[in-house]
Amino acid sequence: MDTSPTHTRWLIVALIFCIGVLMFIDRVNISIAAKYIMPEYGLSDVQMGWIFSAFVFGYAVLQIPGGTLGDRFGPRRVLAGAIFWWSAFTAVTALAGDWLLTSLIGVVGSFIVVRALIGIGEAAGPPNYNRVIANWMAPGEHGLALGITTSGSALGAALTPPLIVWIMVNFGWRTAFYIAGAVGIGVALLCYWLIADRPEEHSWVNEAELALIAPAAGLAPKSQRMRHRTPWHLLLKRSDLWCLTASYATLGYIGYIYFSWFYLYLVDVRGFSLVSGGWFSTAPFFISVAMSPLGGWLSDRLSRRYGKRVGRCGLGFSCPLMASGLIYFGAATPDPYLSVIFLSLGEGALFLGVAAYWATTIDLAKPYAGAVSGLMNMGGNLAGTVSPTLTPYLAQNFGWNSALYVAAALAFIGAFFWLGIHPEHEIDLGEEPVTSAPAETGPQLSSSS
Repeated sequence: MDTSPTHTRWLIVALIFCIGVLMFIDRVNISIAAKYIMPEYGLSDVQMGWIFSAFVFGYAVLQIPGGTLGDRFGPRRVLAGAIFWWSAFTAVTALAGDWLLTSLIGVVGSFIVVRALIGIGEAAGPPNYNRVIANWMAPGEHGLALGITTSGSALGAALTPPLIVWIMVNFGWRTAFYIAGAVGIGVALLCYWLIADRPEEHSWVNEAELALIAPAAGLAPKSQRMRHRTPWHLLLKRSDLWCLTASYATLGYIGYIYFSWFYLYLVDVRGFSLVSGGWFSTAPFFISVAMSPLGGWLSDRLSRRYGKRVGRCGLGFSCPLMASGLIYFGAATPDPYLSVIFLSLGEGALFLGVAAYWATTIDLAKPYAGAVSGLMNMGGNLAGTVSPTLTPYLAQNFGWNSALYVAAALAFIGAFFWLGIHPEHEIDLGEEPVTSAPAETGPQLSSSS
């Protein structure tokens, strides 16, 4: 009889990676479709900006509730429900300018409502990815698993423009939203079928794999697995969480510059053609696809050998510092090709350290990894709502170099917040009331391989 461990946990990680790609396609497709939506409905740049911001606002403010729901009820149902929700409203986007709601609040208001609802759904995504990783992965695998899952957003950012443009050119902009919505609903059903809240509840996990996971999963009695409420009064007393959130906010500010303005910067400032600028604008994201898993693996390896103070904080500190220098030189160099190289590597350096952020939320408060990571990600996205507007303002009044120097300075400052983070000291949560939650099982197949 084969007693080697199964690898179901890595199948779960691969699924979350794919969900991350899908989530980013559904987030960014509106920016591509705007080329068709704006003339069709006579929308101005400012009105389209309101529509863009509606998503980010809904996405940012619902991070904590989305993570708290996953901690309370288990990530399986919450994540599947969230994917179904945002995918359904992604499909509805195709109708947003013509349905009944427009007679009440107008075309712009209708698009704003739909985009906000998509953002609310997607807000439950990243915190529940984190909750799944906290439950499913062994202690030395958190960084690598989170590096793989977070690289999905970078791949989504790289694939969305060419993919969505091809669909829109050949089949129309509405078809792109119908297809994305339909795929998402299928993924939601797959997620509900394949994921279990905890590995011991999944029939594909054999005893050997469970033995590998057990130290991380903390296989306590079922009645003690779900907390009645999140002890914010204890969590928020720890300065670590505030330092982590502040540092992640600087990453959010910088990341949204790349998402929003990098392509136009290359074309309008660096003189690239529309076509070449489009290709070069994907460079930061393809680099990040490779850097994120590498950083997660490196964080785990350093943590095992030297402790989490080095493995998490050392990487979290050094990567923003590298990014700061690379972004500075990318802005300062007169050579457009060197600028692309430096700025792309700057984004890659940020992604090299991103897994350390998410893994640290598990290290600090594993029972509430969803809520705590939601707090951190809310900080990152609230900062991200500022940069798309502030960056062109700075560029217009002080020049694009100055706008990018601000980003470099924020990366430099963000590094030093890691000096106040101690991932090896788990937060003392005390004896909080607990309640049981119904077990949710995955596919009913043989438990051994």
